[in-house]
Amino acid sequence: MAKSDVDQIIELVKQYNPDADFDLIRRAYEFSAKVHEGQFRLSGDPYITHPVEAAKTLAELEMDVESIAAALLHDVSEDQGITIEQLEAEFGEGVAQLVDGVTKLRQKARESEKEKEKAEKADKTEPTKRRHAEIRRSAENLRKIFLAMVKDMRVMVIKLADRLHNMKTLSALDEETQKKVAAETLQIFAPLAHRLGIWKIKWQLEDLAFKHLYPDEYWSIAEKVARTRKEREADLQEAVEIITRRLNEENIAATIQARPKHLYSIYCKMLREGVDFSEIYDLSALRIIVNTIPDCYHALGVVHDQWMPIPDKFSDYIAKPKSNMYQSLHTKVIGPRGEPLEIQIRTWEMHRTADFGVAAHWRYKEQAQNGDEFERKMTWLKQQVSDWQTDMRDSNEFLRAVVEDLFADQVFVFTPRGDVIDMPAGSTPLDFAYRIHTDLGNHCAGAKVNGKIVPLGYRLNNGDIVSIISRPNTQPSLDWLNIVKTSHARSKIKSYLRKLQFTESAQRGKEALERELERLGHEAQRLLKPENLLKVAQSLNLQSEEDLYAAIGYGHFAAGTVANKLKAEEPPPDQLVVSGRQQVEEGPAVSVEGINSVAIKRARCCAPVPGDEVVGFVTRGRGMILHRTDCPNVQAYRQNEPERVVQVMWSKADGERYSADLRIEALDRVGLLNDISAIFSASNTNITAAKIRSLPDKRALLMLTVDVRDIDHLNSLVAGIGRLSDVLSVERVSAHSPARIK
Repeated sequence: MAKSDVDQIIELVKQYNPDADFDLIRRAYEFSAKVHEGQFRLSGDPYITHPVEAAKTLAELEMDVESIAAALLHDVSEDQGITIEQLEAEFGEGVAQLVDGVTKLRQKARESEKEKEKAEKADKTEPTKRRHAEIRRSAENLRKIFLAMVKDMRVMVIKLADRLHNMKTLSALDEETQKKVAAETLQIFAPLAHRLGIWKIKWQLEDLAFKHLYPDEYWSIAEKVARTRKEREADLQEAVEIITRRLNEENIAATIQARPKHLYSIYCKMLREGVDFSEIYDLSALRIIVNTIPDCYHALGVVHDQWMPIPDKFSDYIAKPKSNMYQSLHTKVIGPRGEPLEIQIRTWEMHRTADFGVAAHWRYKEQAQNGDEFERKMTWLKQQVSDWQTDMRDSNEFLRAVVEDLFADQVFVFTPRGDVIDMPAGSTPLDFAYRIHTDLGNHCAGAKVNGKIVPLGYRLNNGDIVSIISRPNTQPSLDWLNIVKTSHARSKIKSYLRKLQFTESAQRGKEALERELERLGHEAQRLLKPENLLKVAQSLNLQSEEDLYAAIGYGHFAAGTVANKLKAEEPPPDQLVVSGRQQVEEGPAVSVEGINSVAIKRARCCAPVPGDEVVGFVTRGRGMILHRTDCPNVQAYRQNEPERVVQVMWSKADGERYSADLRIEALDRVGLLNDISAIFSASNTNITAAKIRSLPDKRALLMLTVDVRDIDHLNSLVAGIGRLSDVLSVERVSAHSPARIK
């Protein structure tokens, strides 16, 4: 009699954990089967087959019982309205939290898909907007995944098992959906399985995605592999017989397995090396599994004695494991028929970890063995995920960080103490310094690799031993952004440079405000109290007094405007209405006391806009010219012709626009101008003039003239541009400002 689904799962669990809580698994299965009764998948199978297959995959990975129960229940909350509180009462807090984590991942993905469909229906003519929206959705999906991973790594393992069964039944969906799901699997889920060390899932996800994305290439390679299988099997059988005999002679107990390359890895190698299928000789490899670590090295000696090793093709991942806990000896030799033969040598425990990755250690954690060691080994991934969450606020920057740091090819280097650090291929000693600690990166003055001084831009190789030379007076410079490879290092450098600019601007702003208060005859010490400054800062949508000072230093707010706001007895200048108001058609909307029928124009030197603190200068024959109170020309007028300087205040003028100049300094990259233009488009702001220049140090300078309603409108534009990750500074400038593009 055939065993039921739940009995098959329990049988798998018994093989590695005979004392497990099998009643929890059975109750979870019965609950899920009842909830999904009468439901069918698009393939025509009863819906319960999906959670069952996901649970079987986890049992094959030897996961803990809570994870298997959560896999059986992972769809009941979202699809059938079962609450997490109900699951917690029935199956315990651990299972409920895992189901909640997996459910939130699915909900986020569906919400993103609905947003995408809505956006496409609303606007079919704006590809740039759709692309930015797609980037934001992708980034938020990844953020959700990584947040779940930081809380409990098992959520990601359950999600991978769920995705694996969905990929196995993908043909039930339409072709467009197949390609979309396959692309997401190849770009995100397969690399995640790799970084978690779960080879058993990784290679299946890659081959299944490859089959749906590139069916012609898939079937072509599959046919060629099948056609040459007999010949390869004969070659491998000869090699197995030879090495088995030699190991027996040395009294080494070993199991020898043939390991065929999976189809996607063959395809990638053909693309990477630019070769045809007929030029790939290492389609299979041998794996020697022994009982102890000394046996691994003994077996390696036997292999190298039997066949000639190929130079530079040996790696010892036992002495220095990979960061995902993988351990093995790798060597490549000239085999019995004169062709390259790859051989891996490992213990049974290493073999289990190689296939199951992080999943291999949940059994120990569940049985309260080696729990501290497990957590230590997981720290590398949790820390990296936390850094991304903290450092990368912009969606473009976040996606770039994930692609560069998580999914890129890697090199493995060592600290002087022998710790293994995995870095994206192409990383430099400066990247290494920031990976160790931010302060070490910020004060990096030089580096030694394998005992020799190297440039900071040196490309690290596998096995390099890296030592950083630091000095307290060293600090990051813009040139460092051209040296580093990792987004983590890049974000830390930009953060330091922004903080440095912030500090300088805050000091400059504080001095300007003190001078302005002194000029107006106010007691600076009395007005510049922390509580007064904080109140004014909050009224300007700033967080602290330091932000207020920095905003003045950047030129976002005039010192005179802030000085007036500090005077509690006077309302803000843009709220004043004065009698004797004179509105002049085609001129600025201002109120002038005691003056009638005079032409009013804005000064070109400082280009004031509504909300700026302003004065008027009565000219000889050209009417009155409006200046910002901090304009250098006003200081001269007050000294030489004070009788011509009159008080002027802005009035309400709906619909009028005023030109203002902005200077933007940013890192030069493709799409920068599009991102900046999108901010102006979103606020319905017209750009009337633009001067753009790329500099040799990979910076870009942009001088833009824009039409704004008032100072608040201008400040919101400045703030929006300043939030872009690659923008180093953004300032309002005028004719007397030295910071112009030449």
